Amino acid sequence: MMANNIKEMETVIVERRGKIGIITLNRPDKRNSLTDTLLNEMYAAVTELDQDEEIRVLIVKGAGKAFCAGYDLSPREEPFTTVLQWRTHAKHGNRLMFSIWNCRKPVIAQIQGYALGGGCDLAMVCDFTIAAESCMLGEPEIQFNSAPPFGNIMPNLIGMKKTKALLLTGDRISASEAERIGLVTACVPDDKLEEEVMALAKKLVKVPVPAMRLNKEAINRNYEISGMLDAIHFNEEIFADVLMSETPEAAKFFEIQNKEGLAAAFKWRDAFFAEENPEN
Repeated sequence: MMANNIKEMETVIVERRGKIGIITLNRPDKRNSLTDTLLNEMYAAVTELDQDEEIRVLIVKGAGKAFCAGYDLSPREEPFTTVLQWRTHAKHGNRLMFSIWNCRKPVIAQIQGYALGGGCDLAMVCDFTIAAESCMLGEPEIQFNSAPPFGNIMPNLIGMKKTKALLLTGDRISASEAERIGLVTACVPDDKLEEEVMALAKKLVKVPVPAMRLNKEAINRNYEISGMLDAIHFNEEIFADVLMSETPEAAKFFEIQNKEGLAAAFKWRDAFFAEENPEN
């Protein structure tokens, strides 16, 4: 299947291959971490392909070695200092997630490397998530005093106990474990990832449009009626409250980031949680 059209934005590539639309997060040097620009361009791309009547299936993937390592934690020119700013930030990110949730077409996440934090949220909200077997998934942000603004989708996928095991520890799990607990649709060999995703997309393309659109809507409404949307909006408030709280762990993390860079801060965090008797 030859590419018909490719449009490159600053951080996103949009490609049309016949009836399949492909959105690629394109910040490979930053493991496709989510910035305001990327969130805006992803939202525009999903909206554009959702409105294109020629497109029947969407694929979301990441350029380079990772799907998405989460939100970009690089210092902002004007740091957020109020609950309102953090709440607005959460809602901004969730606008993209809801655009995928409400998309009239099925959306497949093609994940490799890492799907962490906001990247894990992005993988979860897609209708199908196909993971390379070497991929690691998780929500590690709790370890530096943060919270997943869209994280309340997770209990609907894997249940309360497994959700607590992931969200309250920040642990990362393998793709095979993610498949076992229902966090991803399928775990496949790394060298078969694109092939498996494209095979699924071609299968979905054949489903009559009204049947696909209405059945996806019916499934989603089942979760919405049970209160999922209210829980996610509540999570936006929790996210803002957590980010405005002061803790020694967060202070240490960002002190190291400011002095030595983000990579050093992550190294400290990983070492801190790996020790049996950690010290600041």
